[in-house]
Amino acid sequence: MKSTSLPVLAEEQLTVAREAHSGRSAHTIHGGHDQALRHTVLALLAGRELAEHASPGEATLLVLRGHVRLTTSTEAWEGRDCDFVAIPPQRHALTAVEDSVVLLTVVSTR
Repeated sequence: MKSTSLPVLAEEQLTVAREAHSGRSAHTIHGGHDQALRHTVLALLAGRELAEHASPGEATLLVLRGHVRLTTSTEAWEGRDCDFVAIPPQRHALTAVEDSVVLLTVVSTR
């Protein structure tokens, strides 16, 4: 059985993001492109974003640390430490209001 400390991984990914030109980092802790269920820890520095993109399937977002904004063409949601949201099945973007780490869970339909 494999376990992962999310606080430790969050700090590691923030460190990687701070060193990256893009200001972001991602690490899949379970699953992958060949599996339906995938859990990915994403770190974004303040002001960085995942530009608008299509939803790859059913997905949720858990804010592990920081403050993020999830937007669609008609809605906006702001999440902080330990906030959780089901991501709408439409095009959306994610912006870090402050240095942040989230756990993205996706069930791919592809």
